[in-house]
Amino acid sequence: MSIGMKKYIYMVGVQAALLLSLASCIVNDLPYPKIPEYILMLAAEGEEQPASLDTENYTATIYLPETVDIRNVRFSEFVLSDEAVADPDLLEGTYDLSTPIVVNLRRYQTYSWLITARQEIVRYVDIEGQIGSTVIDAVGRRILVRVPETADLANLTLTAIKLGPEGLTTMDPDIKPGPINLSEPLRIDVTCFGRTEDWTIYVEKSAMVVQTSSVDAWSQVIWAYGDGPADVRNSFQYREASSDQWIDVPDGDVSQTQGSFSVCIPHLKPLTEYVVRAVSGDDKGNEITVTTQSTEVLPDGSFDQWWLDGRVWCPWNEGGVQFWDTGNTGAATLGQSNVVPSDDTPPGVVGQSAKLETKFVGIAGIGKLAAGSIYTGKFARVDGTNGVIDFGREWNVRPTSLRGYMKYTTAPIDYASTEYKYLLDRPDSCHIYVALTDWQSPYEIRTNPKDRQLFNPNSPEVIAYGELISGSDSQGWTEFEIKLNYRSTSRVPRYIQITCAASKYGDFFTGGAGACLYVDEFSLQYDY
Repeated sequence: MSIGMKKYIYMVGVQAALLLSLASCIVNDLPYPKIPEYILMLAAEGEEQPASLDTENYTATIYLPETVDIRNVRFSEFVLSDEAVADPDLLEGTYDLSTPIVVNLRRYQTYSWLITARQEIVRYVDIEGQIGSTVIDAVGRRILVRVPETADLANLTLTAIKLGPEGLTTMDPDIKPGPINLSEPLRIDVTCFGRTEDWTIYVEKSAMVVQTSSVDAWSQVIWAYGDGPADVRNSFQYREASSDQWIDVPDGDVSQTQGSFSVCIPHLKPLTEYVVRAVSGDDKGNEITVTTQSTEVLPDGSFDQWWLDGRVWCPWNEGGVQFWDTGNTGAATLGQSNVVPSDDTPPGVVGQSAKLETKFVGIAGIGKLAAGSIYTGKFARVDGTNGVIDFGREWNVRPTSLRGYMKYTTAPIDYASTEYKYLLDRPDSCHIYVALTDWQSPYEIRTNPKDRQLFNPNSPEVIAYGELISGSDSQGWTEFEIKLNYRSTSRVPRYIQITCAASKYGDFFTGGAGACLYVDEFSLQYDY
């Protein structure tokens, strides 16, 4: 071998050694992509209503009737975002949801979801002549009944008892309505789903005959609650704080369940101090003083303020304060705005209305359905061809209803997502709803199926809700009123959410192209 060839082989060897040395020093420090993983659908056998999924906080809540064993829950539907793996897989086996469980979703990272079950078991123990409602402590398994001082505890009359799911519960001793001795606490073994719990009934004598337990003041109505004898008709009186004249609430307006009773007192003045007390015959309860709230006008409810930002119509004055928004920003990425101002208004109304039309937006047949919608909130951003919206505007007074005018023309549903294929060719429906919530911040709506998060009227944060759904032509302008159904009269809202859509399932890109909804002259009412 020549000297030149030896030098060449030597140099190649040195270079190879250097490359191997460098290779051993190279570290693959490229991070895995951060892709959140979501539960898209969740259902349990026998559930009472659809599950609530919060993809922002990674929580899911299922709602169970009392006839389902919460310690042996079987899931019937468990759909995850693409390529996610769950530990545990909820479709396998049964789960004890008497306390929340954690499900880990893995792909590149791990996302822990908290699964909670809500179950209300109706329990009651009613004693003839008792004062107020029975107090049931489900955690301590104690029951407290108050009776008048003159009652003979050894000779009470039990009128009703239920301590577990109907038809699935046994008691030992087997207590039936009729005479009962409660001079001493009564222990009862309550058995259901093969498990036995130890409950105790206590009876307490009370010197107080009638009590005003709470009063909630809204803008033009007051809700009052009281406790009194169960075997008489109880009621309320009220007056302005500046007056000595008490006003009797009509007996027919009072709702009574055993010894608890309540009433809604309407037609009151805003920002006025009132005094309320419960009454039972000649006995008067304690007085509670409250001040009614103000009434607030719904901003831009006339839909007269618009400006054009490029191809996007905006339902507020340019440079003004925004209260409403639309899906136009998303629709304009593939076409034109499908929510626009219109000179078509209800008879006798001048100005403009909002025209919401469902359209297929795209080019050469490539695109998607865009349902015309207007809502209180703000369009946050575009996510591909999907939208992200901040729902809700700050609000702290409690209206009783939403009034307005609408005109609707339906169209056959010709576009549908996978889960709504069964709606094809059926008439589309418009949807108007109003909600009051105590969200801590605007609620993020996401329409992308990969991390979809939509408004849920059954969410615990919803204080009041009302809706209008119509699947037929309105034959011109019609006036409507949507009454708000409150789940609590004491909770004070933080946000108001009003949404109008030409297609009820528009969030799922399902609807009929050509469906058209006009809305105008929205206002909030504060009296009954």
